[in-house]
Amino acid sequence: MSTFDRHREVLCQIQPVSVVGQVMAVRGLTVSVGDFPAPVGAGCRILRAGGELEARVIGFWGDQTLVMPLGSTVGICRGNRVECTASEPTVAVGPGLLGRVVNALGKPIDGGGDFGAEARVPLWPEPIAPMLRRRISEPLATGVRAIDAVLTVGRGQRMGVFSGSGVGKSVLLGMISRYTAADVSVIAMIGERGREVRDFVEKDLGPEGLRRAVVVASTSDEPPLVRVQAGAMATAVAEFFRDQGKDVLLLMDSLTRLATAQRQIGLVAGEPPATKGYTPSVFSILPQLLERSGRTRTGSITGFYSVLIEGDDLSDPISEAVRSVTDGHILLSRELAHRGQYPPVDLLRSVSRVMDDLIGSSHRAAAREIRRLVALYRDVEDMVNIGAYQAGSSEEYDHAVRAMPQIRKFLAQEIFSGEPVTMRQTTEALLALTRQIGCDSLPARPAVTREPAQVT
Repeated sequence: MSTFDRHREVLCQIQPVSVVGQVMAVRGLTVSVGDFPAPVGAGCRILRAGGELEARVIGFWGDQTLVMPLGSTVGICRGNRVECTASEPTVAVGPGLLGRVVNALGKPIDGGGDFGAEARVPLWPEPIAPMLRRRISEPLATGVRAIDAVLTVGRGQRMGVFSGSGVGKSVLLGMISRYTAADVSVIAMIGERGREVRDFVEKDLGPEGLRRAVVVASTSDEPPLVRVQAGAMATAVAEFFRDQGKDVLLLMDSLTRLATAQRQIGLVAGEPPATKGYTPSVFSILPQLLERSGRTRTGSITGFYSVLIEGDDLSDPISEAVRSVTDGHILLSRELAHRGQYPPVDLLRSVSRVMDDLIGSSHRAAAREIRRLVALYRDVEDMVNIGAYQAGSSEEYDHAVRAMPQIRKFLAQEIFSGEPVTMRQTTEALLALTRQIGCDSLPARPAVTREPAQVT
């Protein structure tokens, strides 16, 4: 984007006429403002005794405008002046964001000072036209064997990561961000516990991962509007680097907390609760956010979006909505985690919908053979565990039982596994595994997964 285009965008977002109002009432999380004809989504500030407080317009009630602050309502009085600052909120971005931790407003919270903003971009830009998106045809190595070998992800793909709490979702996302082949990682921590932000940055992400990453953090004690804005802020940062020709990895943890925050906003704005208490705006904002990932003519955004589930149940409304938009999903199993298999990826309940477009025939055949053996073993697992399985009853089951220890060893991986592994290395290791466990039907010397072509 040229300098002229950036200035033109700023001019389009400036309010041509000063719009002011005054506080009439405070009800829970919202502030009712009179004589304030600002549009929904507009940015504004409340001039209270303790200083200015940023807010957003979320709706209307009668002849009053409903405003939700991006902070505590403490100190707001009836009659406080409210000023509209922008018809569309924007955030500051720039290359200096790399290696930094910022909040949902784009302000550094790591004590490193100003990052030197280069431009301002809208939080909710116009969606990209479908025909301007490039096809997903190149694999993106994540550094996790279970994903790269059997659930191969492409540049520009959207994947949902479904798991219960405490199964290892954040650790897996940190591992992907450290060892990915993407140029830049953008990590959104939405509704996290305060102590977990620093733990993730220093332990799970580490100095090596942080060096080429941007962390956007919004903790659970912040207002719901801030938590929703954290997701939009992280996506806007990813779009900035994508437009510079980078392959960006966007990790969002978690969409469930963002949906819960949007439900709170919708309820206080007067929306009726729909499916299991979630308001209609929740099912509107999820595709708006997820569709911003993808591949364009300049770069790509590959998205991993975590979803919290209870009891490995994928039938709750948020899980259904996310799976209907993403290009695949990864289910983390609590049962596998209890057995000490990490990452605890349930291969039979996970899928990558574009995998066949990314890999060669030999890789495809090997991945299907691993899935088949895992499925066969799952059929007789209970009998094996109690010692009731009799070898010789079925050649296929015998093969699966013999191969399972080596398959588990291949899928398991240390959290800090050293240097990143390329897709070619993972493919060769997968083919070596299939030959080792006696899959004679596979080609002896197959073609390996295609590496990304150089763009000129």
